[in-house]
Amino acid sequence: MIYLFALFIFFVMFPFIWVFLTSIKPSGEIFSSFKWFTAKPTVESYEAALTNRPLIRYMINSFVVATLSTILSLTFASFTSYALTRLPIKGKGFILGIVLAASMFPQIAIISPMFNLITGLGLRNSYLGLVIPYITISLPLSIWILSTFFQKKPFELEESAKLDGASPFQTFRKIIFPLAAPGVFTTGILVFIAAWNEYLFALTINSSDSWRTVPVGISMYSSQFTIPWGDISAATVLVTIPIVIIVLLFQRRIVSGLTSGKVKE
Repeated sequence: MIYLFALFIFFVMFPFIWVFLTSIKPSGEIFSSFKWFTAKPTVESYEAALTNRPLIRYMINSFVVATLSTILSLTFASFTSYALTRLPIKGKGFILGIVLAASMFPQIAIISPMFNLITGLGLRNSYLGLVIPYITISLPLSIWILSTFFQKKPFELEESAKLDGASPFQTFRKIIFPLAAPGVFTTGILVFIAAWNEYLFALTINSSDSWRTVPVGISMYSSQFTIPWGDISAATVLVTIPIVIIVLLFQRRIVSGLTSGKVKE
């Protein structure tokens, strides 16, 4: 069983291992040899990735866009989920079904109207021009996930708060939201990673090099006669490090959030 598990981990990690090993190979060796390890490891690909293209700028753009998208999505989704699960609203199931259906629309189906909207608002090549479509993508799924967490909280909490004279907003802010914090945190991580890795909208809306995000910026690492796979591999390793650090630092909160909304038997 241990060997099967190790084999599974190897297949999962193989792309990342291969990218890292490629990033430390000399440029000539990448195309002339299929060896796993190089006898002359070098960091020249990392230097080229940071100097030939504004990789740091791409990372800043991705961080700003992902952070704004996460904050706004969680804000809207929290209020919406609380209203749909805790307040006496008719047709809750139907509304949640519409929300879930909206999350299933492929990006290519809405890219054209979204492009026209952003262009009409004059928001191309800006942070807000990407935040709006990212919220469109992440908000339905965030509402659906947070609804699960809010639904599991005892309804007696609202009754006690109401007897104490608390308004619905005070009940949400002081009681329900803090109890659902693990789920909110987990949803935020998922939204942040999705926004960090998004490619189609970033490629279409922000065409200026200074406004590109990480996925688009790395895809533009090319020259007239060849593709610098060493630079691409090094840039991929560099931009993956922040996500790995975030997951490692908050893995307990992520696991807690994923399990806190489970159905009790």
